[in-house]
Amino acid sequence: MKARTLLATLTCLAALAAVAGAAAQTPEDYPSRPVRIIVTQAAGSGMDIQARIVAQKMSELWGQQWVVDNRPGANGIIAMDAVAKAKPDGYTLVYASASVLAMNPFIYKSLPYNTLRDFTPITQAGANPMGLVVSPALGVNSLGELVALAKARPGELNFGSFGIGNQTHLMGEMLSGAAGIKIAHVPYKGQTPAITDLMGGQVQMAFTTLAGVTDHVEAGRLKLLATFGEERDDAFPNVPTVRESGYPGVIIVGWSGLLAPAGVPPQVLGRLQGGMAQTLALPEVKAAFSRQGAKAAPSNSDAFGRLIQSEAQKFSVIIKAAGLEGTQ
Repeated sequence: MKARTLLATLTCLAALAAVAGAAAQTPEDYPSRPVRIIVTQAAGSGMDIQARIVAQKMSELWGQQWVVDNRPGANGIIAMDAVAKAKPDGYTLVYASASVLAMNPFIYKSLPYNTLRDFTPITQAGANPMGLVVSPALGVNSLGELVALAKARPGELNFGSFGIGNQTHLMGEMLSGAAGIKIAHVPYKGQTPAITDLMGGQVQMAFTTLAGVTDHVEAGRLKLLATFGEERDDAFPNVPTVRESGYPGVIIVGWSGLLAPAGVPPQVLGRLQGGMAQTLALPEVKAAFSRQGAKAAPSNSDAFGRLIQSEAQKFSVIIKAAGLEGTQ
C-alpha cells in the first residue's frame, strides 16, 4: 500500500513540475525549446532549401534547434492550416510562397483559414526569380523555338507546375495567352515531383523558381530558356527574359517568407524579426541563396504584410482574366 501511495505521489509531483515548467516559459525566455518551420513544399524544392539554410543558421545563432517539417500538397493549404491552428507562441512557423499567400484566396472557393486574419507576417526571406526550363531532349534552344514548336504541334506539348492555381501554373497560362499557343497543364504536388518528371521525360517543360533547378541547369540535365523578371537574372546573365523575347506583359517575380499564427506575442515577434534579419544578412546565407538562384531579402512584419496584400490585389486581376477564379 505504501509503495502504491509513494508512486502516486511521485506521479503527481512530476505532473505538477511539468505544468510549472510550461508556465515558466514566458515570451521573454523565447526560444526555450526547438522551433518548428513547416514548409509548404516537398523536401528538395527551392522553398525547402531556403528554409533549411535559415533553420541551420538560426539554430547556430540562438543555440536552440530549428526543425524543418515538410507538409506538401493541396497547394500549400495543408501546411498553412496546420500553422493557423497551432498555438501562437512562436514555436510553430510556416515558410510560404507568393502562390500560397497571394493566389490561393482567389483560386479556391474556400480555405480552412483566412490568410490575412489568421497569420502574423514575420519577414520576407527570399526573392525567387522564376524561369521556364525544358528537357534537352525537346531540341529547342530558345523561347522563340519553343513557341514555334508548340504552334506546329498544338495541344501536344505539356508543362508541369507545382499545383493547380500555383504561381507556376499561372505563368504557363500567361505565356500561352500572350504567345497564342496551346500547351497542356500537368499539376504536381510541389516542385520536386514536377522537376523529377521533367527530367524523366513525363513532361516537356516546367515553369519554376530558379531555386531548386540551378544545379540541374548547370549540369545540363535541364535547359533554361527564359526568366520572368524585368531584367536578366544575375545568376544567368546569358539567358534572356520573357519580356526580351517578345512578351513584355509577362513578368512574374516569386518571393517567400516566414509567418507565425495570429496572436504571437510582440516580444516573440520582435525576437524573430531580429534573428531573421541577422541571419539573412550573413554573407554565407546570401551566398547559399544565390547558389540556388534566389536572393536573401529580409524585411519586417509590416513591410511583409503590405507585400502580401499588394501582390494579392495584383494576382486577383490576373487570376480572373485567366478564368481560374474559384475553380478549386
